[in-house]
Amino acid sequence: MKTLKALIWPAIGLAAITFSLYGLYHELRGLSVEEFWDSLTAIPLHGWLLAGASTLVAYAALAAYDHLALEHLGHRISLVFITVCSFTAYALSHTIGASVFSGAVVRYRAYGSKGLTVSEIGILVAFCSFTFALGTLLLSAIVLLIEPEIVERFASVVPIEASISTAVVILLLIGLYLIGSVVGFRPVRTRWFRLDYPKASLAIRQLFIAPIELLGAAAIIYFALPEAGNPGYMVVLGVFLASFSAALLSHAPGGIGVLELMFVAALPELPPASVLAALAVFRLLYLVVPFVIALVVVVIFERGQFVARRRAEKGLAAGADPAP
Repeated sequence: MKTLKALIWPAIGLAAITFSLYGLYHELRGLSVEEFWDSLTAIPLHGWLLAGASTLVAYAALAAYDHLALEHLGHRISLVFITVCSFTAYALSHTIGASVFSGAVVRYRAYGSKGLTVSEIGILVAFCSFTFALGTLLLSAIVLLIEPEIVERFASVVPIEASISTAVVILLLIGLYLIGSVVGFRPVRTRWFRLDYPKASLAIRQLFIAPIELLGAAAIIYFALPEAGNPGYMVVLGVFLASFSAALLSHAPGGIGVLELMFVAALPELPPASVLAALAVFRLLYLVVPFVIALVVVVIFERGQFVARRRAEKGLAAGADPAP
């Protein structure tokens, strides 16, 4: 049974990749490598610079996720340590897939060395995931109010009125969460941990910080797209929110195939080669480069932990030696 459970998420990720790549193949039939390369090299220098700056904004906001969670738990840890740990956790989880689990392993190793218990790390992971969900919901509601016709890019049978009503419901739910933080609703309990409502000031900061990460990540793609035929930032943001959420739910490593399929299908006014080139820039700046850096950080951290254990063991051994 345990073996079966361990295989569920990899199987879901593999199925999502297979389905997405199959759909993408039908969308991109006839596209040549030369077209893709021409689109990639056509991205101007200022587009690369703005995309790079957007990446820094996104990862800075992700570090703030952990900072808010630690403040909620009542732990004070160096801002540099939090930033490095958060960057490493998200860089690995975004690329490997199964983000909640892969990110939790990194945080367990890092924050465990700072004295956090397993249950506290579980609450931290849940808090960060909930912060991300809040940001996604808030921005989705804003996009649906400003660009209600965006739903037609995914399902033409959905009326525009449904976009507005959905946005209103989402905002009401977020308002209820804020009220719960002010009033102090009963905490959420599970078998493994108890999750209390954060202070009102903390909840407000969640709603401010969470969208920044998503705004920055979507901007990477926006700045890499050509100006001709560009539907505008709000549309790109809406497509990104839908595709990135689908990629996370699919547990496909790096959302491979899922992002490409949804973006190409949802942006028909742009050449598929240009869309793929923008997504290649996104993958390079948001996934590949951070992933390589994160691997170096993990090696350095684990080496430091190993050296510290060896020194501790030698110290104990020296203390246990009988006096001459």
